[in-house]
Amino acid sequence: MNTAFPSAKRLSLLSLTELMLGSLATLGAATPKPPNFVVILGEGHGWSSTSVPMDDAVADSKSTSIRTPNLEKFAKEGMRFSNFYAASPRCTPSRAAILTGKNPARLHMTFVGDGRRPIDGNVNGRVLSPSALMELPACEITIPECLRSSGYTTAHFGKWHLGRVAPSEHGFDESDGATDNGGPDKVMNPHPKQLDQMTEHGMDFMTREAKAGKPFYLQLSHYASRQAGGASPESLASVKSWGGNLNERQLAEAAADFDLDLAFGKLLRKLDGLGLTPNTYVIFTTDHGTPGRNPPFAGGKGTVLEGGLRVPCIVRGPGIQAGLCSHIRASDVDLLPTITALAKIAGPKPSGVDGGSLASVLTNGGKGTVIRPREEFVVHFPHYDRDTAGPASAILLGDFKLIRIYESGALRLFNITKDPGERNDLTKELPDKTKELNQRLTNYLVDVNAQMPKTNPDYDPSRPTELPEPMRGGGRRRAQP
Repeated sequence: MNTAFPSAKRLSLLSLTELMLGSLATLGAATPKPPNFVVILGEGHGWSSTSVPMDDAVADSKSTSIRTPNLEKFAKEGMRFSNFYAASPRCTPSRAAILTGKNPARLHMTFVGDGRRPIDGNVNGRVLSPSALMELPACEITIPECLRSSGYTTAHFGKWHLGRVAPSEHGFDESDGATDNGGPDKVMNPHPKQLDQMTEHGMDFMTREAKAGKPFYLQLSHYASRQAGGASPESLASVKSWGGNLNERQLAEAAADFDLDLAFGKLLRKLDGLGLTPNTYVIFTTDHGTPGRNPPFAGGKGTVLEGGLRVPCIVRGPGIQAGLCSHIRASDVDLLPTITALAKIAGPKPSGVDGGSLASVLTNGGKGTVIRPREEFVVHFPHYDRDTAGPASAILLGDFKLIRIYESGALRLFNITKDPGERNDLTKELPDKTKELNQRLTNYLVDVNAQMPKTNPDYDPSRPTELPEPMRGGGRRRAQP
C-alpha cells in the first residue's frame, strides 16, 4: 500500500482541522484591529501660528518667528487641510462642535464661559445678545460615547471648558475633571506645569491601553499661554538663541509654543515606542484664530472674519498619503462623523449632526466630496466681542462668504478664494448672490432654532459700547508671524 497518502478517515480529519485553522486565520485577517485616535487641540493657534505651511501656495501660511519642528515632521507624515474652519471664533462653542458634530447655533452654545460669569447682555449696544447655553447638554451624544459602544476606552486631559459637569458624564473614562482656563489648580497661567502633566497622563493612558490590547480615544486639550507666555526657561533660552527681532513678550510666547511642540513630539515618540503608530490616527487642530494677527487674513479671535475662524488641521494615520495638502473645505463638525467612519462604528449615528465624514478624502489623496446635510457652512456668533461691528453671522458656500452684521443690518460679500483677506465687498456688484446667501443663512438659522439678537430698547447712543470684563482680556497676542 502506498503510504504517501493518508487513509480516507485520516484525510477527512486532517482536512477538517486545516479547514478550521484556515477559517480562523481568514477571520483574523478579515477583522483588523480597530484603530486608535489621538486628538490634540491647541488653544488659539491660528492658521499661520505654527511653522507648518498650511497651504504650499501661500507664503504667509506659516509663522517666521515661531518654530514647531515636531509639528513640521508630523505634517510631512500626514495630510494638511488648508481650508479648515473652527466652528466659532471662541473656544467653548468650537469644543462643543468637535465633540458632537453639531453647529454651535444648533446647540445654542454660541459663546464662551463656565457658567459662573456674565455674558454680554449688559453691553450698551443697539441689539441685545441671546443668553447662550454654557453647559454641554447631557442629551448630546459625543465622540467618546459613540466609540465606547464599540469597546473603546476614552480619556480627556487638559482644558474642558464646556461647563461644570465633568467629562465623565459625556463619555470619558478618564479626565482631569471640568477644568477651565485656570486648569486643575485654578491659576492664571497653567503653563508649563499642566502642559507636562497632561502629556504624562496621556502617555500613561496609552501605555495601559496598549498593554490591555484595547482601542482608545485620547483627547489632549491645551490651555492658552497667558501672562507673556509662561514658558519653561529652557525653551525661552532656545528661542533667544534663534535670533530675530522679537520683544520680551513675543519671545515668551514663541517659547510657550516651542514647549507645546516639544510635548507633542514626546507624545508621538511614545506612540512609536508602544508600536501604536501604524494603527493610530492623530489629529491636530485648534479652537479658533489668534487674539492678534492671523495673516494673510483679516481679524482674529472673537470675529467671524477669516482670521478668527481659519485654523490648522493635520491628520496622520493608516491609509493617509504623507505630505499632502488638501483644499477641501472642512470644519470642527466633520470630526465626529470622520472618526466614527474610520472606526467603522456600526449602528445609527447621532441625529442632527451638521458635519460629514472626511474619511474618503483622507484615503483618496485629499480629494473627493464630503457629504453633509447641507452644502453651506454657517458660523453664528450673535455676541459682542472683539469685532467692533458687533454680533454677526457668516455663511460660506463655494467661493463666496457672506457676513451679516446685526447692529446695522449690513451685509458684506466676499470671494474668499480670490480675496481671502476680505478686503473687497461685492454686495453691490453681485446683488443676486448676496440675496441668495442671505436667504440660505436665514433658512439655516430658522431650521436649527438659533437664538437671535433683539433690538435693545435701552440703547443709549451717547454712551460707548463698553464690553464686560470677560471679553476685554483672555488669551494672548501671539508673536507676529
